[in-house]
Amino acid sequence: MHDRRRFLQTAACAALLGPAGAAQALSMKQAMLTRAIPSSKELIPVIGLGTADTFNASPTDAAAMEPLAQVLDIFTKEGGYLIDTAPSYGQAEAVVGALLARQAATTPPYFLATKIGTQGHESAMAQIRQSQQRLRRDKLDLIQVHNLIDTRNQLALLRELKQQGVTRYIGITHYTDYAHDELTELVESEKLDFLQINLSVGARNAEKRLLPACQANGVAVLINRPFQDGALFRQVKGRPLPSLAAEIGCTSWAQIFLKFIIGHPAVTAVIPATSKPVNMADNVQAGFGRQPDAALRERIAALLA
Repeated sequence: MHDRRRFLQTAACAALLGPAGAAQALSMKQAMLTRAIPSSKELIPVIGLGTADTFNASPTDAAAMEPLAQVLDIFTKEGGYLIDTAPSYGQAEAVVGALLARQAATTPPYFLATKIGTQGHESAMAQIRQSQQRLRRDKLDLIQVHNLIDTRNQLALLRELKQQGVTRYIGITHYTDYAHDELTELVESEKLDFLQINLSVGARNAEKRLLPACQANGVAVLINRPFQDGALFRQVKGRPLPSLAAEIGCTSWAQIFLKFIIGHPAVTAVIPATSKPVNMADNVQAGFGRQPDAALRERIAALLA
């Protein structure tokens, strides 16, 4: 109702402004929903961009880079700026760095998140220096210990780097349910800014203990694998959108799946990965309009039960 009322008010104003004013007024769009990082209260958009597999291309291959440039342009135009990558994603960091170098000087700064996934401080520092070079950034926004590799030692290093100004935030990541118990213990015992973990309408284990622990300890949450590597789309293939889609302004299953995640109060942002501009244009719309409350999330889950 709020969005509809805003549109009608805008339309009424546009009618008074004449054709040129009408076009400008009707083109105005509500900003993407943001959530606060608990440790700093900095706001970030709820839709980020993942790069695993999808951005593993040659930065010098113009044909391969063109659709990725379009993905980034769409993402940016719609108000997204959180990009998650890692040294283990092949050429993804270098691709991100090359694409960002093409951006106009007036483009707002991106929130760049990367990872370390190795044993020992020396090896970790080598990865970080490589990430800085590839991303073309001396100061990174978030560095995460990837998949619980040498976690406590690497967190100690990241804390030092945070004090030195190399990174603004630190965190840990994983992508499977079996790691959730260990992640919960770390969230409760270590001072973290971020946790990155898997959650989807078909994989809700994180909701049991892990996400409540993040809420209790002031840890921001990034969500990976929102579509379970495509399994959710295969499950609903050929099925029409449910009537509840209209209640939250969804025009695709992807938006329903993403809004299910955003609807959890512990979630800060979800980072779907894609190399297809059409999918990016679809995904990003989940960051706008009404988000499902707890009851509606359960209705969405029941569709795939």
